[in-house]
Amino acid sequence: MDRQRRRVVGLGTVLSLAVAAGLLRPSQAWAVQADWNKQAFDAKSMQDVIKAMGGGEAVPSDQITLLAPDIAENGAVVPVGAVSKLPNTEQISILVTKNPNALAASFTLPAGTEPEVATRVKMGQTSDVYALVKADGKYYTAHKEIKVTLGGCGG
Repeated sequence: MDRQRRRVVGLGTVLSLAVAAGLLRPSQAWAVQADWNKQAFDAKSMQDVIKAMGGGEAVPSDQITLLAPDIAENGAVVPVGAVSKLPNTEQISILVTKNPNALAASFTLPAGTEPEVATRVKMGQTSDVYALVKADGKYYTAHKEIKVTLGGCGG
């Protein structure tokens, strides 16, 4: 089963369970799946990701804190998080520039949500990792190099 199909099957399973548990109505489940931006997740560079998300140039910001280790002993499970102090933060994404697909995770934040996210990403090699934040319709970044000692993408 290819990667894209696994993502869709996995998302479908989670949404089905949420509907069965009464957490979502069927129409809401379809809306969640429709929000997935395939073009952004298939993009190879940060600029292509931003373009697929409908943005222009991203500006570095000291109002974003990227939470990640300096060295990842195992690239298969690298903890990465981001906190934004930018007003009206709408979205936080995590990008790994040397991965085959740059966009590793993207979180849309409803109004009133604390702009902080955390996840684990897979890294095949040492790479710059970016937190890409959309606030007030503009894109901002913070980045850090993470050294990987054991690759997680087949290395």
